[in-house]
This record gives sequence, structure tokens and C-alpha cells, in this order.
Amino acid sequence: MKTLLLSTAAVFGLSATAFAAPVEYTLDPSHSQIVFTYEHLGFSTTTGMYSGFEGTIMFDAEAPADSSVEVEFPTDSLITGWDARTAHFLTGDFFGAEENPEITFKSTAITVEGEDTGAITGDLTINGITKSIVIEAALTQMADHPMEAKPWIGFKGETTVLRSDFDMGQFAPYVSDEVTILISIEAMQAAQ
Repeated sequence: MKTLLLSTAAVFGLSATAFAAPVEYTLDPSHSQIVFTYEHLGFSTTTGMYSGFEGTIMFDAEAPADSSVEVEFPTDSLITGWDARTAHFLTGDFFGAEENPEITFKSTAITVEGEDTGAITGDLTINGITKSIVIEAALTQMADHPMEAKPWIGFKGETTVLRSDFDMGQFAPYVSDEVTILISIEAMQAAQ
């Protein structure tokens, strides 16, 4: 009887773990950045950045494939380091910020590849056009934040997109159609 009770408890314990709900985390806008780079006429690599954006991660540490992520930010929060370039990028030649004021990403699937790595497939919407992309992601840390004293997680990711897929192919191929995107985010556990 004791063996039966222990076996039953073990099964129920495994079931509880298997069906544990993902935990909600909200992005820390002060430590989340999206940096993109492209080649300019073969002379230089030029950079742009989005920062200070909001989003939600539903993270399941026991079953990472059951996690999800949603991010959105204003198109016109772009930083290029040169005002004239930023203004041009926000026109209809590129981001079309006036007609399409938000950039969004919503995951559709996560594939676990290693102990702390995976591929996040999702819908990226830029310039009013939605395309499926894959972000190669890695969990950088999961621990209590030393100053905030609550659970915190960090991720980094990388993907490549074609500007022309989002009707932003102006000056290609002289200015590279291919854009590399690097992502670094921190997120805090939402209030329970």
C-alpha cells in the first residue's frame, strides 16, 4: 500500500510539473534593445536601434516550447544617430511610420534546441506587412534581480530579414537588402 501511495504521489507530482502554467514576465524597457545593421555601399556597416519598448513573455521553465512572447513599439521611436537619416527612414520609402505607427512581433512556435537555446518563430509586422521570421534565441540568465529582489530573466537573439519583404527595399542592392537584427532583453516577473 505504501508503494502504491508513493507511486501515485510521484505520478501526480510529474503531472503537476508537466502542466505547470507559464509565468508572465514584462519587459524591462530600460534594458531591452533591438539593434539592426546593414551594409552601406560597401563602405560601412550602419546601425539603427529601438529601445524602451514594452512586451510580455509567458515563460515556462519546465517546458520552454510552451512559452510565448509579444512585443510592440512605436515605429517613430527609431534611433539612428543622425536626424536626417532617421527622418528619411520614417517616411514611406522605408518604415512608413505615419501610416503604420507600430512594429509588432508575436511568437507562433518555439523549438528547443539546447539546454538554454531555441528558435522562436513568429509574425513580425513592419510597414503594415506581416512576415514569419525565426529568431535564434538564448536564455542568458534566470535569477532574482540583486536590486529589485524579484525573479528576472534575460534573453538574447539574432535574426536576419530582407528589407524588400516589408516593402522597404529602397536602394537595394547597393544598400544591403539583408538586415541583421540583434536582440537583448530583460524581463521581470509580473505581479502575481
